[in-house]
Amino acid sequence: MNHFKDHFSALAERYAAYRPVYPNELAATLAQASPQQHHAWDCACGTGQMSVLLAEHFSTVSATDASEAQIKQVRQRHNIRYSVAAAEQSGLPDNSADLITVAQAAHWFDLSAFYREATRVARPNALIALISYATLTLDNHPEADALVQRFYHQDLAAHWPPERRHVENAYGDLPFPFEPVMLSPPAMRADWRLPELLGYLSTWSAVRQTVRATGQNPLARLAGELTQICSPDTVLKVSWPLNIRAGKIQK
Repeated sequence: MNHFKDHFSALAERYAAYRPVYPNELAATLAQASPQQHHAWDCACGTGQMSVLLAEHFSTVSATDASEAQIKQVRQRHNIRYSVAAAEQSGLPDNSADLITVAQAAHWFDLSAFYREATRVARPNALIALISYATLTLDNHPEADALVQRFYHQDLAAHWPPERRHVENAYGDLPFPFEPVMLSPPAMRADWRLPELLGYLSTWSAVRQTVRATGQNPLARLAGELTQICSPDTVLKVSWPLNIRAGKIQK
């Protein structure tokens, strides 16, 4: 198996509990744009957030992730086959997938090797979709949002992996050797209270890297500040800018 940059295995349980849920409309949009709905490959599936949505639209879903810890936390469905495999060496059959998705993970890949693997696995004219979402916004609480933005842009600035810039650029700066397919992403929103927000922030790779580098958890300060302005009953309206870079695999 290829070496991969593993930022999340140690956080697999938190990842499963706190990462946001993709909107159902996202899977419907991708299925409609796919040539058929027989088989989807959800690459770098994590704990299956995207896989379970695709399972509502495709006969079978192959969901792979290089992290065994993530696969142990997956959300089971009768038509999803989970396996531990690198993005560049999936082990899936040739010419088998109508749709290939990568949600919030393509920036970690050896893209040239992954694109070769995707082309091998894809059926002719299959859809490939690189999905990403950047920094959240707290739409109904400007004061709390300002603290979260400071946390992201200032407190953690020195500890984000360099690949993070690709997410901020909506993957527009990644090579993408496929015929573009323009898809409009649906809104991605959640209603959270403070424990859910802090749980999500704890899954950020830069938080873990800051702890490693400094021996201190940067969330402690932010949690104290947010507790002063958010009561236990405060509902925070959270949104993320969701992006889809899609293309047709011609072969």
